[in-house]
Amino acid sequence: MRRKGVSLMVFYSIGIALFFMMGFLLLVAVGAGTYRDIARGQSQNNEGRALLSYLSTCVRTNDTESGISVSWEEEGPVLTIADGSSGFGLRIYQREGHLLENYGRLEEDLNPSIAQVIGETGEFRVEEPEKGTYVVITDAGRVMLHVRCSQ
Repeated sequence: MRRKGVSLMVFYSIGIALFFMMGFLLLVAVGAGTYRDIARGQSQNNEGRALLSYLSTCVRTNDTESGISVSWEEEGPVLTIADGSSGFGLRIYQREGHLLENYGRLEEDLNPSIAQVIGETGEFRVEEPEKGTYVVITDAGRVMLHVRCSQ
């Protein structure tokens, strides 16, 4: 009779240990899923902020008289940032879900095959609500840029 009591106690102990083990594994699985979702959201937020920060930095760096302009091409709006009076500059535009940057002579046509991809965005709009102030809108948000040299 004693053997039955011992074997029941062993099964009871193993059952409790398995119960806690399953709870621990469930907790780890839920925690890993939550961490993955948070990391994905943070990565998307950082990419969006980096895209808008890059645009504002380009404009601030090249803030010269008549250095910033907006034109319209087949792809849509093109934000042109002249590199001083050299005739070269950046032209930023959206094509096929990517925000592209062409650096070269400003009088040449856009060449998407040699353009540098800045980031991914389905929307790219540039508005000029008043002289010297531009609003750039992408999927990541919007940034307002004020060109000081245009005053």
